[in-house]
Amino acid sequence: MASALGPIHEDTPEGDNRKRLVCRDCGFINYVNPKVIVGAVCTWHDKILLCRRAIEPRMGYWTVPAGYLELYEGAEQGAAREALEEAGVRITIDGLLAVYSLSHISQIQLIFRAYLKDPYLNPGPESSEARLVEWSQIPWSSIAFPSVTWALNRHNEVRDQTILVPATQPDDTSAIINRENT
Repeated sequence: MASALGPIHEDTPEGDNRKRLVCRDCGFINYVNPKVIVGAVCTWHDKILLCRRAIEPRMGYWTVPAGYLELYEGAEQGAAREALEEAGVRITIDGLLAVYSLSHISQIQLIFRAYLKDPYLNPGPESSEARLVEWSQIPWSSIAFPSVTWALNRHNEVRDQTILVPATQPDDTSAIINRENT
């Protein structure tokens, strides 16, 4: 008797080492892979662009422009698109700031360093507000995700460097597991 999924069932395909969803009829294997998030710490002179989230998760909290990479889109293209969608700004990407591998939520985050082409902000539907803030004005207690805090701190560490070595997440990420999932 076929399951509610029809001919789709969970099985370990030949030559593989883990269970996947497999079609009994045609043999198609559905590989589920991590999501790629792209974003940027964007600046205008000494000010940093922050966007207040108008959507869940973490609605009302602050973040840098970031989101899911789309199919057939380069990472830099995606980061620039996210800045345009969330803050209405065009950016110039300067380099890769950080790579965060968050296995507990199956995400790879690529965060770039970027500069605004002009300071005029026009938040899109995913942001209730966008601001350019000085380092001392960052609302640390209202930052949406630990990876945003890491990226902002990394940006501050390398702000005067012309050659970037991408950072990775701190060694102790156990404290973020519950927060990233909410």
